Amino acid sequence: MNSLTPFPARGAQEVVSFHRTELSVILSLYGRMVAAGEWRDYGISSLRDLAVFSVFRRTAENPLYRIEKRPRLRMKQGEYAVIGMEGQVLKRGNDLKVVLRVLERKLIRAVD
Repeated sequence: MNSLTPFPARGAQEVVSFHRTELSVILSLYGRMVAAGEWRDYGISSLRDLAVFSVFRRTAENPLYRIEKRPRLRMKQGEYAVIGMEGQVLKRGNDLKVVLRVLERKLIRAVD
């Protein structure tokens, strides 16, 4: 008896993406920054090794910040990272809310 398996083909690649709860946390911060006039646009990329949420001040420029999810770094440096415009790592860790605090500090400064 020949049974079919519902698994993807051998050549198919898994991609990393943000979960709904992760996106909720990120979009909450994004909404506050848009309301403060700091951010205007975003983009989401799901790749084989990482997922990226890019934040833009204007649509046609390079991202101000990239929020990256790299599951392979979970046990080493941390699964989440906030990367600045010049490529510098601003914060890294396994708790997304803690990692995003580095951007929330910028919101406090923007309101003052």
